[in-house]
Amino acid sequence: MDKRPVDGPVRVAAPGPQGIGGKGLAGDAVCKKQHHGGDDQAVYAMAREDLDAWEGEPGRSLANGAFGENLTTRGIDVSGALIGERRRLGPEVVLEVTSARIPWGTFQGHMDEKRWVQRFTQRGAPGAYPRVIQPGEIRTGNPVEIVHRPDHDVTVALAFRAMTTERPLQPRLLAVGGALHSELRTWALAHVEHNGA
Repeated sequence: MDKRPVDGPVRVAAPGPQGIGGKGLAGDAVCKKQHHGGDDQAVYAMAREDLDAWEGEPGRSLANGAFGENLTTRGIDVSGALIGERRRLGPEVVLEVTSARIPWGTFQGHMDEKRWVQRFTQRGAPGAYPRVIQPGEIRTGNPVEIVHRPDHDVTVALAFRAMTTERPLQPRLLAVGGALHSELRTWALAHVEHNGA
C-alpha cells in the first residue's frame, strides 16, 4: 500500500490478466493478485489535489503514494475523467481509464483511521484505474494530454457511485462499452438482468 516516489524513469507496460499479472509500473508489487492488479488495473492514479484535501482530516501530511497509488498527478481531475478516456504521459505511454478504485479493509488498516472506508466512499473522489494502451517510460514532470475522449458521460466518480452508494446507476455503466473494467461490466449486466432495467 505505501508507495514511495522514485527518481528517474519508470517502465510502464500491461502486466497481464488479473490473478496472474501485477501492476503495470516496474518495481511495483501486488500482494493479492486475485483481487488487484492485472491489465484493467495496471495503474492506480490519484490527484495530488485530492490528497491535499484529505490532509486536514487524518491530521497528518500525505505523501505521494500514501493511498497506494503508483501514479500521482497534479492539475488533473482524475475522478472526473471519463471511463475510456485515453491520456498520453510523456512522449510514449498511453493509458485508458477503466474504473474507480473501491476501498476495502486493507486500505482502512493502512490508514489506521476509524470509519476510513465510509469516509473515503462519502468523499467520492476515489482516483482511477487505467489500463496500458501503449507502453514506455514515464518520469516525474512528464506532461499529460488527453488523446481520446469518448462520447458518453460516465466519469470515474459516477462509476464509483454506481459501485458503492447509488447502485441503480449501474446500467449507465454499459454505455462505456469495451473500455469498462471487465468486472464492472459483469456487475452492471447482472444488475440489468436482475432488475429488468
